[in-house]
Formats: sequence, structure tokens, C-alpha cells
Amino acid sequence: MSALPHPDYVLFQGEKPFPILPVVDHYAGSEKLMLKALSLQQALGPVFDITCDCEDGAHAGAEAEHAAMAARIIMSDENHHGRVGARIHDITHPHWRQDVDILVRDAGNRLAFLTLPKPRSAADVACQIEAIVEAEQRHGIARPIPVHVLIETHGALRDAWQIAALARVESLDFGLMDFVSAHHGAIPGAAMRSPGQFEHPLVTRAKCEISAAALAHGVVPSHNVTTELKDLDYIQRDAERARKEFGYLRMWSIHPNQIQPILEAMRPDFTEVSEACAILIAAQDKDWGPIQHAGKLHDRASYRYYWELLKRARSTGMVIPTEAAHRFFPAH
Repeated sequence: MSALPHPDYVLFQGEKPFPILPVVDHYAGSEKLMLKALSLQQALGPVFDITCDCEDGAHAGAEAEHAAMAARIIMSDENHHGRVGARIHDITHPHWRQDVDILVRDAGNRLAFLTLPKPRSAADVACQIEAIVEAEQRHGIARPIPVHVLIETHGALRDAWQIAALARVESLDFGLMDFVSAHHGAIPGAAMRSPGQFEHPLVTRAKCEISAAALAHGVVPSHNVTTELKDLDYIQRDAERARKEFGYLRMWSIHPNQIQPILEAMRPDFTEVSEACAILIAAQDKDWGPIQHAGKLHDRASYRYYWELLKRARSTGMVIPTEAAHRFFPAH
């Protein structure tokens, strides 16, 4: 099996494969909540990311201590899967450069990503990325740290396509509540929750623009949180609408109760996963030339679709049929 050409090498020659990230980005602001999230990640596997929040989580005057604590968590033995990132302060905050320096210095070798909140333009994002690169060079971090960018201001939405095109950007995240607040009451508070968040024209326009910009540049669109913490069906419906109606491939979580229903909503359909396995196996046997499957023609265009679908399925913890797992994920 190992001698057969792998889809990553055949289907994406000369271009960057689309990043396959866990479909849940779980936020934790305190040491207690970070450790609780890590314990859950150990139990479930790397099916969700954890973001240590140095923006909303840090008390005024204790920013450096909070960033250092987050770095310790990231570097700790509790971080089994290396899927822990951090959100720094926004570019107008006096401590954002300090956040970057501490996190890169103390945890740069294991930092899954850095999230940049409230940029006002593509220039703001470029400035912060430059500071991250400089910190990597200063502290001898060889690996480039990916960047996730929160789109929650008018200027960032205007520049979403430019932001998505910047090197290092791996995800565009929609910050719904700050975005609604930035409209000074022109958008009602009901648009911060369902069903309003999926119906108000100014909000749906923003969601579509962010998703389109991200996908056009090979970047993952990440949906805003749902404020519902207990009703699991409600949470899952929000995630399903984000995925099926707006093209989002990832969603924020702010409570452990939200992780599983988001996972369920974001998983590909099992029937389509089975079809993907059959098509990719047949294609690999034909050295990735055109094939027929169930009376339909398939070639490299459809193989790319099914290969990315199969990788997304695996990232959500779905069990991949044995032969496909052996062929395409031999090291796992």
C-alpha cells in the first residue's frame, strides 16, 4: 500500500493544501478552565482546539503574568496533542507586543496558533504578523506560527479579502457580538443570537463575505459562538446552519457543553464519507486517472473534494474504514 502515490502529493502539486483544522475552537480564559479543557481534550482526542485567552481572560495590570501562565499551560505535559493556541490583546492595547514576546519566547515551539482580535484593517494584521516573525527570530523559533484573525470591525470586514491573502493567516473568525456592537444600535441585540444572527441582512452579509474571502484564499472560515450553554439541540442547530448555509468549517465554543454538539453538526455525512473512501481507493488503484463510480465519471477535480472531505471527517473523530485508513493515514 505504501508504494501507491498518496493524494496529498498527487492532487496538490505546486500549491498549498487547504488546512484541515479541528472543527471546534474552544476558548478558556483562566488556568482552571484551560486545565479542564485539556483534560477533556485528552479524553476526546484532538477533535477540538483550545485557545488560551490572553485578551478577555487577563486582569488589568496582570497581562504579563497571564500570558506567562498560558505559555506554561501550552508547554505542560497536559498538552498531549499540541493543539493549543492563544489569543493576544488587540493592536490598540499597550500590552499586545508583550503578549507576543512572552508567548513566542516561552511556548513558540508548541504554540498551535495566535489569534489576533479587533484589527481595523489589513495593515493592522500585517503589523502584528511582522511582530510575531520578529519574535520568532529573536527567540530562535524555527517553525512559523500560524495566525487566526478575528473579523469584528467595519475596517476588517472591508479588508477581509486582503487579510485572508496575507502569509501566515490560517483562519478568519467572525466576532459577531463586537460586530453588532460596532453598529451603534442599528442592528438589534436579537441579531447576537438565533434566529436573528442568521437573518439580519447586515449580519448575513458579513458572514458570507468572511466565508467567501477565507475559502477563496485557502483559509478556514470559523463561525462565531452561540450564547446558548445548555440546550444541546439549539447549539447543534446553530452549528448546522453555520456549516450548511454559510460555508463555515469551524466554530467557536465557550463552554464544554458546546463542544460535542458542534462536532456532530460539523461532521461530514457518513454516507458521503463511505463514498469518498470508495472513490479514492479506486482512483489510487488507477494512478489517479479518471474512473467511473456508480455510473458517474470522476477525475482529479472530484478527488480533491473527496480527499479534503475525508481529512475533515478524520479531524472530527469519525472512524475511517480500515482499508482507506491504511492507505491514506498509514502513520495513525
